[in-house]
Amino acid sequence: MTRPLTGKTALVTGAAKRIGRAIALSLAESGANIAITYLCSQSEAESTVRDLAAHDVDALAVRCDLHDPQSIDETVSAVVEEFGRLDILVNNAGVFESAALEEISVERWDAMFATNARAPFLMARAAYPHLRAVGGRIINIGSLGGSHPWATHGHYCTSKAALHMLSQTMAKAWAPHISVNCVAPGMIVQGEINEAYEHFIHKTPMQRNGTAADVAAAALFFATAPTFITGQLLTVDGGLGL
Repeated sequence: MTRPLTGKTALVTGAAKRIGRAIALSLAESGANIAITYLCSQSEAESTVRDLAAHDVDALAVRCDLHDPQSIDETVSAVVEEFGRLDILVNNAGVFESAALEEISVERWDAMFATNARAPFLMARAAYPHLRAVGGRIINIGSLGGSHPWATHGHYCTSKAALHMLSQTMAKAWAPHISVNCVAPGMIVQGEINEAYEHFIHKTPMQRNGTAADVAAAALFFATAPTFITGQLLTVDGGLGL
């Protein structure tokens, strides 16, 4: 099988488990050496690294506090030192929380933005010179909530909307050297579907909720597509947002 990413290095944030893990594995299957970041999920990160290495690629897990600019800079430096280059950055790490808009504290609002909008900017800024040197790519993981207002997720939706705009801004500012795109998942579930998400199936034209593999496929598309494709938002929601 053709492995289009052979010889390239990808850094996927928050990839010890769930969607980030699926993205990292998809890129590894296509031949990329992979670095993942984690904060508290060390055992899961170590397990993911073993699974990545099974695809005959080099893999590395780096503990990174995405709220700390120095930690981000050190992470990018460690990845480049280990692999010698950085071709793809996937800003996957994010937080999701529901709350009544009037009950959201300043601290909760700021924490949401620190992870979902500020951290991708800081990570991209740190990776910029390395990506520019090789004609690299940035793939941000946004959300259907960044395009549709959800009344009980005001801080989440607003932070993801900021990430969508950041993606377009970076695409314009860093062209033609770096392509930047954004994947916006809808209702994504793993394992058995609980009652809380059952009703979304009936609201979705494709009659199912999404999976991490669906999101990973979209990320892989942007990782391998022509670099002429930039500044795009690809919604992966089975038509839920229509």
